Amino acid sequence: MIIKFQDQPSLHKDISKSLINKFKKKLIKSDFILGDDIKKFESNFAKYCNTKYAVGVSNGTDALNLALRTLNLKKDDEVIIPAMTYIATALGVIYNGCKLRLCDISLENGLINVDQLKKSINKKTKCIIVVNFNGNYVDLKEVSKVVPKKIKIIFDASQSHGCGENGKKANSNAFISCYSLYPGKNLGALGDAGIITTNNALLYKKLLKLRNIGSSKKFIHDEIGFNNRLDTIQAAFLNIKLQNLDKQNNNRRKNANFLNKNIKNKLIKIVQHKKGSVYHNYVVLAQNRKKLIKHLEINNVQTNIHYPFPINKHKALKKFVRGRYFNAEKYAKECVSIPIHPLLKTSELKKIVQVLNSFN
Repeated sequence: MIIKFQDQPSLHKDISKSLINKFKKKLIKSDFILGDDIKKFESNFAKYCNTKYAVGVSNGTDALNLALRTLNLKKDDEVIIPAMTYIATALGVIYNGCKLRLCDISLENGLINVDQLKKSINKKTKCIIVVNFNGNYVDLKEVSKVVPKKIKIIFDASQSHGCGENGKKANSNAFISCYSLYPGKNLGALGDAGIITTNNALLYKKLLKLRNIGSSKKFIHDEIGFNNRLDTIQAAFLNIKLQNLDKQNNNRRKNANFLNKNIKNKLIKIVQHKKGSVYHNYVVLAQNRKKLIKHLEINNVQTNIHYPFPINKHKALKKFVRGRYFNAEKYAKECVSIPIHPLLKTSELKKIVQVLNSFN
C-alpha cells in the first residue's frame, strides 16, 4: 500500500456535504463577486490570526504584490528576501519594479539567516520579506533587532497558517502578512485564493481598493488597482475548512514529533522546526538525495522536493539576482519532503521511520 504525500480527497470526506450544500446556496443567491461570505471569512481569519483586519485576494502571489504596492516603492528601492523560497516571493518584488536582493538561509531550519540579514541591509533597503518556510516561522522580535524601524517587514506566511505557541499566533503583530490559500496549503481553498492580514487601518483600506480595481464604491476609482478579488465561493468553502484547521495542524505536529523522535540515521538530517510550527512540509536533507528518493519510492513512500532551485538559480530570474548563496544551494540539492499530512496513521508513520532508518 502506498503512503501518499498528500490525501486531498480524504481531507474533504467529512465536510463534502457541507461544501456541496454551500455551493448550492451560492448558486441560488448568485452573489459571486465580493459577496457576504467574503466579509465573513475575512473577519473569521483575522480573528483566528489575532489581527484586526484581513483582505481576501485572488492568490498568494497577488497578496505579495499588493502588500508591496502599499509601500509606494521606487525603482532604486531594494527588497530583501531569503534565497530559498518559492518563486512567488521574488515575483512580488519584480512586479513592483524594485531591486531584488537575496539573503542566505540557515541550513539548520531553512529560515532566513538573521546574522546575514543584518549584513545585507543598506541605505537602499526599504523592505524585508521574511518567509515562514515549511510551516516553521521567523521570530519577529529577533528580526526586528537587526532591522531599522524605517524598513518595513512583510511576512510571506503562505506555508504557516496557524503557527505559534502558547495561544499566540506567531506573526500577529506583523506590519503585514501574506497567505496563499492554494489547495495544498494547511488551509487550502478548492482553487486559487489568498488573504492578507494587518493591524493598520489605513493599510487595510488601501488594500480593499487595490484588490478591487482601485475602487471602494462601484464606478468610483480613486487609484490604479488590480482585479485581485477573492472569489465568494472560495471564501464560503474556506469558512467551512477554517473550522478544522487547528485539529489538522495539531495532527501534523503529532506526526512530526513521532518522526523527530524515531528517525535515527546519520545519512539523514532533519530540518529543525520551532515549537508551534504547523509543519506544512516535513523536510530531511540527504547528500545522496536521488538514492534516498528511490529507496522511499521502492518502499511505497511518496515524496516531493520543496524546492529544487534556490532563487538565484531560476532561469527566469537570472537578470534580477546576483551572487552565490551556499546554504540555499546546498538545501536545494539535498532536500526531500516526506509525508506529514494530518491523516497519516500510526502504522504509516512507523513504516516511514523504518524505511528512512534502513537507508544506507
